[in-house]
Amino acid sequence: MAEEKPELESSPTIEDTVPTEKFDVVYSCLRCSTNVSNSELSRLPEIKCICSFRVFTKVRPPVVKSIKAI
Repeated sequence: MAEEKPELESSPTIEDTVPTEKFDVVYSCLRCSTNVSNSELSRLPEIKCICSFRVFTKVRPPVVKSIKAI
């Protein structure tokens, strides 16, 4: 008779239960309007566009927030 070992169920860790929110910021080149994410810029040794321009603007989301006046 072979004894069967009850398999231990892996208990969920904190990383599994809490969803991690990752905000990827998108930047736009002022010269050529190429959209580049923050993660792509961090991989490069220097912050520069493909057109060799170094000035970026942050692309804002199209959602407009409305706040009620007091």
